[in-house]
Amino acid sequence: MSIKDNLSVIRKNIKTACEKTGRNPDEVLVLAVTKTRSADEINEAISLGITDIGENRVQELMSKYDDVDKNVRWHIIGHLQSNKVKYIADKVSMIHSVESLKLATEIDRQCEKIGKVMDILIEVNSGEENKDGVNPDEVFSLIENIIALKHVRIRGLMTMAPLGAPENVLREVFSALKKLSVDISNKKYDNVSMEYLSMGMSDDYAIAVEEGSTVIRPGRSLFNV
Repeated sequence: MSIKDNLSVIRKNIKTACEKTGRNPDEVLVLAVTKTRSADEINEAISLGITDIGENRVQELMSKYDDVDKNVRWHIIGHLQSNKVKYIADKVSMIHSVESLKLATEIDRQCEKIGKVMDILIEVNSGEENKDGVNPDEVFSLIENIIALKHVRIRGLMTMAPLGAPENVLREVFSALKKLSVDISNKKYDNVSMEYLSMGMSDDYAIAVEEGSTVIRPGRSLFNV
């Protein structure tokens, strides 16, 4: 199927998931994951209405940046090393994978240099050992340390569900992140919002939307990878 057809299927599935739960499909952002995709493929997706794209690696983002339509917002969704922040601070709109005060501090430092406030999401580990993300019970203390920084702004949470997990496990992971976001909102931290819940990829985005996702990250299901 073409990218156009695939995107149509994704949007239809979002609509169906939203209808089940009384949500507005416009609340759900399709963040196209463009790992290994060419600039031409990315530009085709943008021409079809994709407004936001996500890259896992800084080096790959840098290699495509000049060839991709400028009318798009870039996101970093993969593990980000502190020493790579300086390369993308002026290029990305949001960093989804913040899991430490060290990384947030470096983002703050680099963004101060260019007079920018970076939107970030806290990456929460879904329970898998040796995977990225902060443990759920450590999220509050991390937020309380990050909010002192002037050039980062916490806008929500991100998680990656266990690959190939059954539906009941996926729902547990996604609903737990939604509950955590509500608990954080109730704390009424200054300069912290829970506007974005980045969860759900090619195989599980419909379930994620049913459980409250506002940002889904399809890659293979959009680009036939």
